[in-house]
Amino acid sequence: MSISTRFFSVALVCAALVCHQPATDAFITQSTPPIHSTTTTALLQQRLALHVTAATQENEEDLVLYSEEDDEMAPLKRNARWNSLSPKVKLRIMNEAHERAIANKKKREPSNDKKRRMMMHFKKAQVTKKRASRVQRPVAFTNRTLLLSELEPNASMNGTVISLVNFGAYVDVGSECDGLLHVSQMTRDFFVEHPRQVLSPGDCVTVTVRSVNPEKKKLHLTMLPREYWESNNENDEERIPLDEIDVDDELWGEIKRVTDYGCYVELGAQVDGFLHFMDHPLFGTNNGGPPSEFMNTGDRIRVWVADVDMDKKRIKLTAIRPTHLPGPRRDIY
Repeated sequence: MSISTRFFSVALVCAALVCHQPATDAFITQSTPPIHSTTTTALLQQRLALHVTAATQENEEDLVLYSEEDDEMAPLKRNARWNSLSPKVKLRIMNEAHERAIANKKKREPSNDKKRRMMMHFKKAQVTKKRASRVQRPVAFTNRTLLLSELEPNASMNGTVISLVNFGAYVDVGSECDGLLHVSQMTRDFFVEHPRQVLSPGDCVTVTVRSVNPEKKKLHLTMLPREYWESNNENDEERIPLDEIDVDDELWGEIKRVTDYGCYVELGAQVDGFLHFMDHPLFGTNNGGPPSEFMNTGDRIRVWVADVDMDKKRIKLTAIRPTHLPGPRRDIY
């Protein structure tokens, strides 16, 4: 038995003797008077000294009751399981933890901050969409030699749609500036509310020069058939001026284009007149249907002038006879 083991066993015995006073009765007979507590303590000290002396004699080595080496424990292997994982697994675990942290943060996010974040996200999406819609020009402006003064009306050209706006599209025809293709000059098959119904940025189209102004750097284009363009390209002197048209004048015309709000009527004047669908005699007979059900392109119609705007060059028409006009005379027999 080693010294330390024997020392601890002796200490345990001494503790038992101190805690259990009746155990001392085994060494004392019944006739012997009880031993005083001081005598018992002295006896235990003598026995402890004898055991220590005996243990020292058996082993010549010094008795070491405490050593700093006992406190030095082997270092614990921390994060041993984490270090044993592969780098891919570690990366996946970290990404999942990062996503959970972001999700938890969003749950605790105030409503105002959330609205602000969503607005910033919407603006970034708009900028991204706008950049994606940009079309690269075939030839840069610095390398172009075609001038507007060299273009002539009725000339047919190929171009590329650069951008769309609410009122039309800008087409690159290789000249020093882009040409404007108005929504009214795209098609006559249906009413065009927005150019995206017919065109998209980057489309290659064939257009005809409608008018050109080199001084103001303006170029107007059209996609309508040449037959329609030639029939409407009459001399302005042969057409009726606006100052000769008065309110309540009775005119006959031909419907040229039907829209969701009415139709444009060719009157032989400098501009076409507009007839609203509510000013048509058949309005209300189609149970709320579109105007195209009772207005057809090419139909001849009798109209009356409701208003003439000289500044905007517009003629407003009505197909319902005004009530203040005198009616036809009837002879009574």
